[in-house]
Parts: sequence; structure tokens; C-alpha cells
Amino acid sequence: MAKILILGSGPAGVSAALYAVRGGVETTVINQGIGALAKAEHIENYYGFADAVSGQELAEAGISGAKRLGVQFVEAEVIGLGLNETLTGFQVQTTDSQFEADSVVLATGAARRQPKLPGLKELEGRGVSYCAVCDAFFYRGKEAAVLGGGEYALHEADTLLPHAAKVHVFTDGSTPEVDFPAAMTLHTEKITAIQGEKRVQGVELAGGKIVPVAGVFVAYGTAGSGELARKAGAILQENSIAVDRAMATNIPGLFAAGDCTGGLLQVAKAVYEGAVAGLSAVKYVRRSH
Repeated sequence: MAKILILGSGPAGVSAALYAVRGGVETTVINQGIGALAKAEHIENYYGFADAVSGQELAEAGISGAKRLGVQFVEAEVIGLGLNETLTGFQVQTTDSQFEADSVVLATGAARRQPKLPGLKELEGRGVSYCAVCDAFFYRGKEAAVLGGGEYALHEADTLLPHAAKVHVFTDGSTPEVDFPAAMTLHTEKITAIQGEKRVQGVELAGGKIVPVAGVFVAYGTAGSGELARKAGAILQENSIAVDRAMATNIPGLFAAGDCTGGLLQVAKAVYEGAVAGLSAVKYVRRSH
């Protein structure tokens, strides 16, 4: 039976799920909270509400409606996305499980802000990367760094480990959220800069110490839609996922909706794009089965 996975349970994700399940396709939403909507205290500009509604209330009502129609919800942190072994569908990896799907809709919100470290932006594509699955091979026999201290950082470091001569993990002054294996070198000091002229040469720590590395992989917090899109090979434009009118990415079967596509960061836009993405995913799985 065809399956559609929706990553994210905000307005875009739930809207996509509603249209997908009503299209007769088994639909599962993987989420880790409802995202930015939960922070909205009063929403007064959304159709259908005479009085102001909180973001939490709006989200809970949407999720309840989706569950009533048969959408399954799984609470988990997604750390990986790619094609399956037969290249006929998708594989979504969470911290403790793995899911298969015929189509995936990315709806986990806008790309999170990266720390304003000197050298980070300037050296993107020249040693600074956001996807270990994409770039780990280029660091075989070299020392590489991962910035972050959670499950997502551990996943990126694990991906690097078979290739790099040494993997350094920098938590940037934070206490590690997970246990990193002894094979990785952990640094808990604050980072002051990424060093390098034409390419990354090292990570500078508070106090002036520089740890020489050839590459830096940014993995703070959890993987957002942009990071997951990169892992699957989708094209990004100015940190937003590039989509067409059907909310389709350049990867067949992979769609995106909501804040992660850029533009107006409003519930109305997210719901519309989610509806289009859900319908497009249904059409895709029907054509491919």
C-alpha cells in the first residue's frame, strides 16, 4: 500500500496530511512539537474565527481533525532523509527508528538561524557544510569538526567517523545532550571563529586555542527542512527549499510546504501550500503505483 510521510505537524504539515489521507493514501506525520505556532498568543487574522485564538489552540484543533480522519502521528526527532536502497521511495531516519514512504512532504518550518561566528558564512562551500551524508567522503583521511551537542550532531559525527582521520565535536559552551563515543574528540569551550582564508583551516576557541580541521559540519539543535532537503539532494535558494507550483522539489516524490519554502510566514500561506503538497503527493503515488 502506498504511503506518504509528512515531516512536521504545523499548519503546513497537518494541511498536507488532511488532503493526503482524504485522497485515500496511508498518511503518517512525524513531529517534534508544533513549532513556531505554539508561541503565538493571539491570532486574529486567520479566516473562520470571530475571536482571537492562540496558536496552541489552532494547532491542537488541526491535529485532532487529522487524527479523526485517520492520520497517524509519531513523535520523534528526524535526523536523516534519503532515497531507499531500491531508489523507488524514501527512507526517513529518526533517533530510534526508520520509516519507508513512497512520497515525503517537508513541513518542519523555516531554516533556523545559525550562530554569527566569524568565518562560518564566508567559508560555506569551502569547508563549511550542512550535510555529512553529502560531503563526508571529501574528508577521508582528514580531520573534521561537527558543531552541536545533540542527537543531530551525533548523527552527523557518526556519518563522518568512517571517513575522517579524526572527528572533533564542538558544543560551543553547552553541555552535551547525548553521549558521544570515545572515538570522537569532544570540545565544550565556546567557539569564537572558524579560521581559514580560501578554505577552512581550524576552529578557534575562547582563549585563543585553534583546533586544526579541514572541514566544519554545522549541526546545532535538530535538523530542519533545509538540512533534510540537502540530505535528499533537493535544491535550496537562499536557505529556502526551491519548489514549483505543485510544491514539488527537484527530487521526484519529495514536496515541501510552509515556512521552509520562504515568502510570507503566515498560517494562511502554510495551510494553502500544505493542501497543494498533499494533493501533489497523492497524484505522485497514484502515478507511480
